[in-house]
Amino acid sequence: MSDSPGPPLRMRLPSVNPGVLRFLATEAGSAVFLLAATIVALMWANSPWWASYEAVWSTPAGVFAGDASWRLDLRDWVNDAAMAVFFLVVGLEINREVTSGELRDRRTVAVPALGALGGMAVPALLYLAFTSGTDAAHGWGIVMSTDTAFLVGILALFGPACPDRLRLFLLTLAIVDDIGAITVLAVFYTDEISPVALASVGLVLVGIVLLRWMRVWRLAPFVVAGLLLWAAVLAAGVHPTLAGVLLGLLIPVRPSAREHVDVVARYADHLAEETTADREHLTEMAARAAVPAGERLQRALHPWSAYVVVPLFALANAGVHLDAESLGAAASSRVTLGIVVALVVGNVVGIFGASALAIRLGLGDLPGRVRYGHLLGGAMLAGVGFTISLFITELAFGETLLRDEAKVGVLVGSLVAAVLGTLVLRVLGQRLPLCSPESDAPPPLPPLPWRNV
Repeated sequence: MSDSPGPPLRMRLPSVNPGVLRFLATEAGSAVFLLAATIVALMWANSPWWASYEAVWSTPAGVFAGDASWRLDLRDWVNDAAMAVFFLVVGLEINREVTSGELRDRRTVAVPALGALGGMAVPALLYLAFTSGTDAAHGWGIVMSTDTAFLVGILALFGPACPDRLRLFLLTLAIVDDIGAITVLAVFYTDEISPVALASVGLVLVGIVLLRWMRVWRLAPFVVAGLLLWAAVLAAGVHPTLAGVLLGLLIPVRPSAREHVDVVARYADHLAEETTADREHLTEMAARAAVPAGERLQRALHPWSAYVVVPLFALANAGVHLDAESLGAAASSRVTLGIVVALVVGNVVGIFGASALAIRLGLGDLPGRVRYGHLLGGAMLAGVGFTISLFITELAFGETLLRDEAKVGVLVGSLVAAVLGTLVLRVLGQRLPLCSPESDAPPPLPPLPWRNV
């Protein structure tokens, strides 16, 4: 049977190596795209054409109809509109994990969840210790989030052998961390709120809940409702990316009932009897109805989020013009030092300490063969706070000098955390193997012929 449906082409077209496709389909592939975009942004911002970096991303673009217009800068389109897709994917992942994934089991969730809380609280307190009493204290939310793409990508590329259980632990931690970061974003980093527009947000949310109650399985109504929700949230003064999270949390992701799955085979049998366009359409609709709307939407959006939206965000926000003056200011800046210490030290102390405390109290266990050494290395890697950290930097400091100092802190702190975490996991991965031990099966019989001795 062919790997893909449909008859083979008469003319063979050039194809991508399967190994390359498999790599791009992993979190490591997404991390490589993100890293490449970051490097390009830094090179562009420090090239002879560095002034064009801000000029390009400050270019207004929008929709114009007569005297009416709706426009944003290119950077705002990326940060406010495109990043809503990223947060929608995050919301869908949280929804799926809570509904049918790892977040259903209390003991499985307890240790990484408490670790995530420690990894948010301790870095924020360390940052405030550096910036207390200054305007920079408003940026405390910058250090509270872990970049999931970089975290899992580094683990896949440079982590110990057989890291599946460690990856599960860190992914659960990152999901809980994302919930906390989104909450902080919604509550502490919003502009003035419009009560009328906020009421319209509530109406759209009620509409989405009604669609879910009616068991609507088509994606189009949810997409239209999501666009209306984004516009309402933007008008309300709350950051519009919150619309993506809310939509992701409300779209149905629970597996379909058995009778809805079984009916697909009947439609497929009818199509096999007579291959008409009508029967093909009915079979296609039955197959779609058997798969939850949230799962189909996540499959469609995840590649765009991982390989387009997040790298584009890095390209638009990671470019910091570094010269002797700016580096000197960053080296003595409370903001930069506070962010670096919070990301590198705060995550280790917070995640490792809270997780170890949860284990000691008997609230949960580390999964599989994960040991305290792996937990220490994973806590260091969790200091890679890139995407949401840069995102909150823009919201906290806007067009001020503090913004560039904070970006330098995020870049340096994330790099140090990535290097230290990788080294610890590589060293401990050799001494504390994560792979399952070989089975204790009896040794094989000697070759024939057997003789009595």
